[in-house]
Amino acid sequence: MKQRIVVKVGSNVLTREDGKLDVTRMSALVDQIAWLKRNGYEVILVSSGAVACGRRELKVDHSLDSVEQRQLFSALGQVKLIGLYYDLFREFHIHVGQVLTMKENFQPGEQYENQRACMTVMLENGVLPIVNENDTVSVTELMFTDNDELSGLIAQMMKADTLILLSNIDGIYDGHPDDASSQLIREVAPDRDLSEYIQPEKSAFGRGGMHSKYTTAQKVQQAGIRVIIANGERDNILVDLAQNRNHIPHTEFIPC
Repeated sequence: MKQRIVVKVGSNVLTREDGKLDVTRMSALVDQIAWLKRNGYEVILVSSGAVACGRRELKVDHSLDSVEQRQLFSALGQVKLIGLYYDLFREFHIHVGQVLTMKENFQPGEQYENQRACMTVMLENGVLPIVNENDTVSVTELMFTDNDELSGLIAQMMKADTLILLSNIDGIYDGHPDDASSQLIREVAPDRDLSEYIQPEKSAFGRGGMHSKYTTAQKVQQAGIRVIIANGERDNILVDLAQNRNHIPHTEFIPC
């Protein structure tokens, strides 16, 4: 039976220091996901990056509030983002499908079942679902906290074996990551509390941060799904986690 993996890649992994999309890293991640699929894994990709794409497409000569910016730049950027994924995955003869969703779609009911059925039939037919929040209509209280939360809900809905949250650091440390004396926490048992080690800062280009990853990991862990927080900027990180996980720096939440 195939292992089902949800891979979440955030804006800080997909963007360069100047805020532009890092197409080289995006291509490398596509290469790795193609390897996973060739080696018997089912993959669902939760990808940020639409707003970053859109912001570079259009120069606006008047002020926009935060909601207008998200709506405008995500509408522009989602087209570019999915187009890039389409071209990159096509090199490996992998079909992709876009799933844009909202928080209300995860309430029990018809929308939830339709969403699950859509992704199920995609996987059954070898299509890679690429999921993102529908920022054009999701505002204020309707929004996910970030794509960490979204990926956790997708992992639970689709009964994934593993959720991989790709960050721009190796995982959770017992001190500040920049402090040389800090140690990477490699395993987290279901009853272990790491809240004293979690920094509240959000990421530079996204809405999330390590706090949101930790919160998501706890919930998904309690649902019986393995969660891995790893560095998406490391070369070949997804393949290395699949082949030689014990020798790759990461934080792993052991499922209940």
